[in-house]
Amino acid sequence: MTIRVSQGSLAFAIAEKDNAEQLAYRPYTIKSGVSVAANLREAFKTESEMLTCTPRARVLVNSPVLLLPIEEYDEKQCETLYMHSFPNIEGCAMMSNVLPDLNAVALFAVNKDLMTVVYDHYEDVKFLALMQPVWRYMHKRSFIGIHRKLFAHFHDNVLELFSFERNRFVFSNRFDVKHTKDALYFILFVWKELALDQQKDELYLSGDILEREKLLPDLQQHLRKVSAINPAADFNRAPMTAIKGITLDIVTMYLG
Repeated sequence: MTIRVSQGSLAFAIAEKDNAEQLAYRPYTIKSGVSVAANLREAFKTESEMLTCTPRARVLVNSPVLLLPIEEYDEKQCETLYMHSFPNIEGCAMMSNVLPDLNAVALFAVNKDLMTVVYDHYEDVKFLALMQPVWRYMHKRSFIGIHRKLFAHFHDNVLELFSFERNRFVFSNRFDVKHTKDALYFILFVWKELALDQQKDELYLSGDILEREKLLPDLQQHLRKVSAINPAADFNRAPMTAIKGITLDIVTMYLG
């Protein structure tokens, strides 16, 4: 079972061989004004047939991530470093995901009440940073061609910008975006900071792209090579990619 947890949203997915899409995917309508943990607890009552069909779960958590070079990772220092970087996060436990292909460790926070609900229902639980499957997939794409690449991934009203240099991150950050002009500003600012070439280097947009019809032409006024990733084309029209509303993090979790 994959449980996707973000502020204001929950979704569930599990592989099903007999399903035409090979995946059962169900977004869950949460009640506003109630914690995500309480909404998940309620979901186990209303969606019990789906959620209790396996003793194992992966939980994709959308929370700010602190990336550390793997050679500088010290478990004893993790919480101090994370809380210094994100001081407003409370009531959470620290988690870490080792990213061996990128020589990095991702530190992120998980709400303790949410953890309790999950552990009450599953024997084997693994918590993952929401972006981990997306990073893994885009890292593979970064080796295609000879030019440098900047990736801009949109999800949950957030823009994730990241770039790789072979087997390492050279940049990764997330920005709250509500308008096209915000996304345009952050993308071009990071492009300039990384000293990318406006004529030769490449920008790839993915996810729930903010005002796509406006943002793409605006970016193309400044950068020559701008592309929007189409999951259906990338994954050879895999049936899973046709599921309405499915997020790229879940698609890349199962297909990437």
